[in-house]
Amino acid sequence: MSEVTIEYCGQYYPVHDAKPFTIGREGDLAIDDNPYLHRHFLTITKQSGLWWLNNVGSRLTATIADRTGGLQAWLSPESSLPLVLNRVGVVFTAGPTTYELSIHVAQPAFRQAYMDYDASGETTIGPVVLTSAQRALVVVLAEPMLRREGTGLSSIPTSAAAAARLGWGITKFNRKLDNVCDKLDKAGVAGLRGGPGKLATNRRARLVEHAVSSHLVTRADLAILDFEVPDED
Repeated sequence: MSEVTIEYCGQYYPVHDAKPFTIGREGDLAIDDNPYLHRHFLTITKQSGLWWLNNVGSRLTATIADRTGGLQAWLSPESSLPLVLNRVGVVFTAGPTTYELSIHVAQPAFRQAYMDYDASGETTIGPVVLTSAQRALVVVLAEPMLRREGTGLSSIPTSAAAAARLGWGITKFNRKLDNVCDKLDKAGVAGLRGGPGKLATNRRARLVEHAVSSHLVTRADLAILDFEVPDED
């Protein structure tokens, strides 16, 4: 049995320490022929007794989170992260498509007690509190990912499609998207700004990655979309 196993779309891929395991458009795990995806994006290697996840791409980033969403990291190009937990989720976006896979470590350096998440929505994880309209915006963008079963790929709606789904105009949608990204940026969420005073151009993708990985929104929140959303900032 392999020390490390990758789970993607219901398939399991063993990782061996003899050579780097490559994930990307090509490699040991060929995710997709998406032209926006690096040919080689992520690698898994073993060094000094620890397994490492490495971003060997030049443009794309990945969000890494434990099962509870309480621990989260943003893996930028040319960065590495030790795989010290028994399971982590990896989420990344290339063009219009978001991908999710899981990494399982048989003998992790740390063992984490795991409790089932409270799907009733009564438990709030993290310091960020969203208004009803802000939560609806995040949910509509994350809807394809929240409805998907297990790991795999999904498409993030365009701003125009998300606005139409909520019955909003595009100006209103963009204003509220700016407000949500500002709020999360102030809370320390990386990747939502492209520079001083400038919101990142791919902020919808980064917002979805963070919201789903951290359990800021869950499948239980999809019920919000069945009702009219109050007009509040």
